[in-house]
Amino acid sequence: MKYFVTVNGIAHEVDVVERLGELAVKVDGRELDLSYEEVDNLGQVALISGGRSWGVSIEGDEHEVSCNIAGHLYAVAIEDERERAAHAAEREATKGGGTVKSVMPGVVVKLLVQEGAAVEKGQPLLILEAMKMQNEIAAPAAGVVKALHVREREAVASGAKLVTLVAAP
Repeated sequence: MKYFVTVNGIAHEVDVVERLGELAVKVDGRELDLSYEEVDNLGQVALISGGRSWGVSIEGDEHEVSCNIAGHLYAVAIEDERERAAHAAEREATKGGGTVKSVMPGVVVKLLVQEGAAVEKGQPLLILEAMKMQNEIAAPAAGVVKALHVREREAVASGAKLVTLVAAP
């Protein structure tokens, strides 16, 4: 199965094939020697590669997760081929608009835009603090801020609506 995975804003193609209970994983065409074991039913996993192992804490759902590996937080968005095609059609229909959602639980530290503001692709919309790290949440495309769904100092869950953008007139 082919997946399109974005890790902290960087896109990757991931091919995963299961053969006789073993996983064959390629990331951007490069084969990886990976295996994993679930430690518990709460998202704790032992990841093993090249004779080394890491404890990984995973929180989220099958589309958007946050992973903590050795104290480093990674925001991960996942689409399979079918979902990617559906989302591409949805993005085309909204022409740059859409809802920006939180990829991790956290607290809104500062709103950097107001409703009605025009924004450019990549422009920071707000600052979200998660696990004592401040993360800029950027506009995925140019547009106009139609709605702010959060306030400063508000706690948000993973997948919570943050900002709705519409295409610039």
